[in-house]
Amino acid sequence: MNALLQRISIDPNVCFGKPCIRGTRIWVSLLLDLLASGMTIEEVLEEYPYLTKENILAAIAYGAEMSRAHFVDIPVRATE
Repeated sequence: MNALLQRISIDPNVCFGKPCIRGTRIWVSLLLDLLASGMTIEEVLEEYPYLTKENILAAIAYGAEMSRAHFVDIPVRATE
């Protein structure tokens, strides 16, 4: 198991059981959305100064682990 994943917590009594950075109420999905929208790790850390680079990397690692088990249907477009 990736050691970074120890930075992620899932508690049914916190944030509706969504995966969060341990000790915070920052959802992993929020961090992934921010990165996907083009923010850099440094910009995310400026916005959330109580997080660390390792927290951001943990969110990415969690997303990678989840993508191995879950699939999102993306429409296939025919190439011309």
